[in-house]
Amino acid sequence: MTLAGTLEAAEAASPVESLDVVARMLQERLGAVSVSFLITDFTGSSVVRLGAAGSVDTDEPARRITLRGTLYDDVIRTQRLGVENKGEAALVRIVAPVTNRGDAIGLLELFLPEAPDAAAMQEIGETAHALAYLVIANRSFTDVYQWGRRTKPLSLAAEIQHRLLPASLACEAAQFAVAGALEPAAHVGGDTFDYAIGRDTVQLSVTDAMGHDVAAALLATLAVGALRRARRAGADLVEQACQADQAMREHGHKGYVTGQLLRISLLDGRTEFINAGHPWPLRMRDGQVREITPKVDMPFGFDAPHSYRVQSLDLRPGDRLVMLTDGMLEHNAGNLNLSDLIVGTRALHPREAARTLIAAVVDANDGHLQDDATVMCLDWHGTNHFQRDAATGADLTDASQPSRTGRSTPGR
Repeated sequence: MTLAGTLEAAEAASPVESLDVVARMLQERLGAVSVSFLITDFTGSSVVRLGAAGSVDTDEPARRITLRGTLYDDVIRTQRLGVENKGEAALVRIVAPVTNRGDAIGLLELFLPEAPDAAAMQEIGETAHALAYLVIANRSFTDVYQWGRRTKPLSLAAEIQHRLLPASLACEAAQFAVAGALEPAAHVGGDTFDYAIGRDTVQLSVTDAMGHDVAAALLATLAVGALRRARRAGADLVEQACQADQAMREHGHKGYVTGQLLRISLLDGRTEFINAGHPWPLRMRDGQVREITPKVDMPFGFDAPHSYRVQSLDLRPGDRLVMLTDGMLEHNAGNLNLSDLIVGTRALHPREAARTLIAAVVDANDGHLQDDATVMCLDWHGTNHFQRDAATGADLTDASQPSRTGRSTPGR
């Protein structure tokens, strides 16, 4: 199964059937009894089987499978192949992570008549990695992948809101790893997070629109659209903020949106930061969590005269930065300490840390949040290992290529 042959066979099929084609090829290649692709949902708490070749009794529900306490959960968290071998005449079960740049898209599951050798395990891992690119390439042509990611039907506000999020909720590069999560996934209305990687910078934003439901989703659409338009035109942070503010004042019907904008140089690590009436971020350094308290400017959309100030943010290699919305702070459980939770999840990839923080807030409210809760987690690795020729812009090292494991150096 060469990569070229796999892609050619998948491309010859429809976007819906491409995974089935690869599953059948892998089944024939390894003599597998069954091969399946399972996609993760929006919350990362369950998977659903989408592509399959062959049939085997897996002792799992036919549709949605809860991850907690399963081999699937272990594989997604560790980003390592999982093997279940019960011996005797039982089939050997192999589960591989389908991940691209830290975004845990799903899982590849195989049932084999005997334990595979090292070469077969390597082939399974490489095929799982290739599947991630197939999903990314095909998901814009069909709703099947979106259907698989829905734990329950989305409200209209949530449908609008999820279209505002980046296509991948996590990303890795040599200098950083970032991931976001939000709840309640089925009814969220006003929260967003976004990121974009340029040649020499990475930019992040977290916003929170006033109100709830569709009205908040429409305000968020205005803000995110204005920010992206300005960013893609090459505007600096001040101009991005000003354009979002103008869009809200002209079209927001007296609504407003709070937000944080962050730009980090991938060459020297210098940061620029704007806070538009938003809760302060948290930074973990050397196992200690501190609230960063920059100056706060007016939210986007306020009629009172105001301007936006670019401030510096102290970010060092090994730091973990957590940006959030006020839904993460408004909880009913008095014993929930967000700082302790951040320290307790420091060994986790930002993807898993963000999900864990969100889940803790949901549990503290007995599963019923009064407001959207959003968190964006950034691990900054630094730029010492990433050198660039100032004259040509050519990479002098191969450090810009992230590992396939989807794992990140945790905050110190």
